Amino acid sequence: MSELTNIISETSNRLLESYTTREQKRASEAGEWPAELWQALEQNGLTQPLVPESQGGVGAAWSDAFVIAFAAGRWQAPVPLVETIIASWLLSQSAIEIPSGPLTLIDDGHSLHINGDTISGTAAAVPWGQRASHAVSIININGQPHVVLIPTSKVEYTPDFSMAREPRDHLSASNAAFISAPITNTADISLVRFAGAAMRSAQIAGAMQAAIKITVTYATEREQFGRPLAKFQAIQQMLAIAAAKSVEACMSAEIAFWTIDRTNADLSKAEFDIASAKVVCSEAVEAITDTSHEVHGAIGF
Repeated sequence: MSELTNIISETSNRLLESYTTREQKRASEAGEWPAELWQALEQNGLTQPLVPESQGGVGAAWSDAFVIAFAAGRWQAPVPLVETIIASWLLSQSAIEIPSGPLTLIDDGHSLHINGDTISGTAAAVPWGQRASHAVSIININGQPHVVLIPTSKVEYTPDFSMAREPRDHLSASNAAFISAPITNTADISLVRFAGAAMRSAQIAGAMQAAIKITVTYATEREQFGRPLAKFQAIQQMLAIAAAKSVEACMSAEIAFWTIDRTNADLSKAEFDIASAKVVCSEAVEAITDTSHEVHGAIGF
């Protein structure tokens, strides 16, 4: 790791560990917005690491952003952190001024339609839609991909949640105002999906590392038949396989971010590594989830 990467990693983990308490997570699942956490993330530059310094960001590399996304997954950050990172980067690439506050992404720009100076259409499962100040998407305008910035005050949202109880609201726009500009570094409208897959892979890897750590700790402390669970060979084998899957997932995600840096952030050229990371991380989830539940005796299942 570079010195900057170390600083970003230490700052991310310190802040997220401090603010993502059990009580805060429960409050977030009940719909409470963690304002203090978001303010701390913004003040420390963790919401705009990929934005050039000349535009008010950190000017870091994608491999630096990896450690933020990894920490967000590890500590289960109940905020649209990775969505804001991607959205801010897209806006900086198209020279659109980045608004304050949390941002969200619409990955399916085909469902939105431009009508002169306004935009209409629907979008499903928008992360933290109602909490975001603006939504960002990529839409073809006159045959060229444009970054589109839509104030959420101009659209309607129907509240919904993912299986993890994270907000996934449904958007409906009717002749809403928007700002757009052509994006310069790619000709692919799937850029949002590529970036999202990379960030989700990093989050999954971080969450799995946390699950393994909790499970190993429990196995060493919980006794059964007069000895800790970790002393049983079958448990040791389960934990070893799960740990290997976790490392495999982490490496695949990290390689995807390195590839993005090597291709000068042209995500279409990093598509294979991004897709590979997403597949490896998603497949590892099943094994690690099963092991974690079994070692804990399926408590809470």
